[in-house]
Amino acid sequence: MNHFTELDAYLFGQGTHYEIFRKLGAHPATEDGKEGWIFDVWAPHAAGVYVIGEFNGWDEGANPMKRVSPEETGIFEAFIPGAQEGQMYKFLIVTQNGRKLYKADPFANSAELRPGTASKLANVEGYKWTDQNWMKKRHDTTPYYEKPMSIYEVHPGSWKRHPGREDDGFYTYAQFADALAEYVSEMGYTHVELMGISEYPFDGSWGYQVTGYYAPTSRYGKPKDFMYLVNTLHRKGIGVILDWVPAHFPKDAHGLADFDGSPLFEYADPKKGEHPDWGTKIFDYGKNEVKNFLIGSAINWIETYHIDGLRVDAVASMLYLDYGKSDGQWVANKFGGRENLEAIEFFKHINSMITGRYKGVVMIAEESTAWPKVTGGVEDGGLNFSYKWNMGWMHDFLDYMKLDPYFRKDNHNKMTFAMSYNEFEKYILVLSHDEVVHLKCSMLEKMPGLGIDKFKNLMAGYAFMMGHPGKKLLFMGQDFAQLREWSEERELDWYLLDNPEHRAVRDWMKSLLHIYKKYPSMYEQDINWNGFEWINANDSYRGIFSFLRKSKNGKKNLLFVCNFTPMAYEDYRVGVANNKKLTLVLTSDDPAYGGSDPKKKKTYLPEHKECDGREYSVAYPLSPYGVAVFTYDY
Repeated sequence: MNHFTELDAYLFGQGTHYEIFRKLGAHPATEDGKEGWIFDVWAPHAAGVYVIGEFNGWDEGANPMKRVSPEETGIFEAFIPGAQEGQMYKFLIVTQNGRKLYKADPFANSAELRPGTASKLANVEGYKWTDQNWMKKRHDTTPYYEKPMSIYEVHPGSWKRHPGREDDGFYTYAQFADALAEYVSEMGYTHVELMGISEYPFDGSWGYQVTGYYAPTSRYGKPKDFMYLVNTLHRKGIGVILDWVPAHFPKDAHGLADFDGSPLFEYADPKKGEHPDWGTKIFDYGKNEVKNFLIGSAINWIETYHIDGLRVDAVASMLYLDYGKSDGQWVANKFGGRENLEAIEFFKHINSMITGRYKGVVMIAEESTAWPKVTGGVEDGGLNFSYKWNMGWMHDFLDYMKLDPYFRKDNHNKMTFAMSYNEFEKYILVLSHDEVVHLKCSMLEKMPGLGIDKFKNLMAGYAFMMGHPGKKLLFMGQDFAQLREWSEERELDWYLLDNPEHRAVRDWMKSLLHIYKKYPSMYEQDINWNGFEWINANDSYRGIFSFLRKSKNGKKNLLFVCNFTPMAYEDYRVGVANNKKLTLVLTSDDPAYGGSDPKKKKTYLPEHKECDGREYSVAYPLSPYGVAVFTYDY
């Protein structure tokens, strides 16, 4: 029998019961020879708690829960013989003033399909994992930041759908697994980042207003079906990252808000405990049990579901007490500042514990400000995230790419500025779902010009992104130049691949992704100047960027030349590192990518002609919006 013990109570009260999900919630158990389920819930301010569900006909008085010792912990427990997996249940919480609250289980492993709000009994033990090779590779000695990481961000409910079905046509986890693994593997991505997996009530929130922090959403199947998805991707050599939302939670009646009749998971002071813009509650990061709830959620995804990383949403909203608030709507910290000291300590705790305990697992911050040392070590005053989304690069890149080529010469620095701070953090370059919604246009429609020029612009932009230091993330659909903005209500416009221009972008992105994985110079020295060198960062008049990506051993380095104007140059001369032969490994002039020059030379011997401040150079016929990538050795 899995009773909640005094040791459990002590660790939970300290915020260090890292496997709290094995005790709180509902778990199969046997008592006095009878099989059933044991239920535990944290509700310290409740006058009484009852378990109601299909196993007792939703009889409110059938199964009262008892406070466990020590009582001040606020844990209620009950064993219900005969309860069966798959049955629905809730906790009936009677408040101190006699109100009745019908709450879903905060630690539930599964939930009723929306619009239903009940929890469901689910045993998550016993899945036969076959991803041992992946897990072993994840634990190798290579530092995570020296490995390739190209992430395909995907929303399962709108990637593909079955047409004409009453259940919204969602792919199940199993159907999604098989199709996604094939696509991602063929394209050459190293990881997928899944949106909207933790259970949530409203489709339009995309999964960013969570009610079930321990439950894979029932929209696509059961918990073990989700395990099949992760296992399938791992067997294809693809890592799995989840969006994770410890910043806030919705006020839905069945959720965490005022859970036991008073603020429990949220700050009691509404100036600290509510986001006025979002209409959501803010977790109380000063309360050990709340921190334990969140840390337990992260560990549950890693241990139970073999997840390889968490992308932490809205980190800035946690770090700043005045985030999204006006004067008078927030409370300063004890030093009079706007930093949330409790959230800072929470990040230091969880990031150090996760990355220390699970080698190879990454914690990724979506942090949109200039907060220092987001990926710095705790011993140096940092938050100890593995990576930070480079939102500054993203804004500068898009600002430049949207411009008519005539005006790009005056904004050349937008493409070079990110290298001036590249060493400050470990970055991921992102073109995420947030950039292709709310009338922001798809990536293709952001591009200037008409017809084929839009496609050529986009291809040049993707090449620059893939060559630039930093790991990569691209949202689904953008790798084949989706025309429409993304909507969670429909599948991607896969039919566009019948069009040669869209196929060319897809094939171009595929080639870039495979080159990225093939050449260590593209990823093993992302975080310092040893791996990158500008050849010419100042050719603003012609709108051309040339740079080197360098490997540790000096072999198979890469030279990128990217033209962001419609001007052609029959012999664009570019300085090179030495007098050794260069081999052309990728050109946008290839007919495979919609180009028109199948006869381009494959090898180029540097001439003893000074250019770009270098002794040797090569001349290359650069087409409008042309891109060329060469490999060479030192």
